[in-house]
Amino acid sequence: MPAIGRFTQLVFECKDPTAEALFWQKVLDLAPATGDDQWLTLEWEPVGRLSFHRVSDYEPPQWPGHRGELQVHLDLLVDDLSEACAAVEAAGGHPLTDVLDQGPKAWRIYADPAGHPFCLVTVPE
Repeated sequence: MPAIGRFTQLVFECKDPTAEALFWQKVLDLAPATGDDQWLTLEWEPVGRLSFHRVSDYEPPQWPGHRGELQVHLDLLVDDLSEACAAVEAAGGHPLTDVLDQGPKAWRIYADPAGHPFCLVTVPE
């Protein structure tokens, strides 16, 4: 069966699209976002687009979640976990865990400024 459609974008709901777009722009080394204060989009080739949609009553997911609050997250493959952690924190991310699985498969969970969890991983599993 052929695909019904093509992936075009991942949309993050948030209170502040500008802060979210700037954070991900820095972390992923992307060109500045386009759009307005309600909806901003980053182009991320070859993946697609990351968009940030203002939701006035947005509440961030709780970590750790136990009721299904955590529906999806990004894994970012990094060459050097320590350097990546420092860069994410400098861009405004905050750690949700210590480094997990010390050694060649080390990884760490972070939250972006709006509270969306994502992982820095050293092995693409």
